[in-house]
Amino acid sequence: MKIVLSVLIGSFSISFSSFGQHVGISFQEAQKKNIKIEDIEKKYKNAVDTPPAESVFKVEELQPAYQKLLEDLGKFLSKNNFKWEKKTKCFQRIYFNDDGTIDYFIFNFLGKPEDQPSQEKQSEFGKLVNQFVQNYKFSLSAKVKFAQCSPTTYMPK
Repeated sequence: MKIVLSVLIGSFSISFSSFGQHVGISFQEAQKKNIKIEDIEKKYKNAVDTPPAESVFKVEELQPAYQKLLEDLGKFLSKNNFKWEKKTKCFQRIYFNDDGTIDYFIFNFLGKPEDQPSQEKQSEFGKLVNQFVQNYKFSLSAKVKFAQCSPTTYMPK
């Protein structure tokens, strides 16, 4: 009985610990699902930081890799017939595992409500970002978990 209980507890721990992995979600949805950004922040080091000695990467090595991630996301959105209706500003904070896989891609649309995408468009974007992070691997890895944030402007084609 003790062995069965240990196996069940071990299985629950493994599945619970992986539950939060590979999530693409808005800041608002994260709050609704009780995903605490403050707790996530404690587990990830800034990819680029001040002073530079505290950074995981040098800016010149991170920048092209991060740009490629954004381009790959754009291609993924396009491949899935997602089209921006207007110029859209967004802030995102991406949390990477040490192997470069994405644990969390959390985003927030910026600007006045009339400048933001419709709720339907935001929902569609969230679903696609969530799909994108399931298998995406960042081109850099590190000895620690790391995070990068940026404002991004998405443009209609």
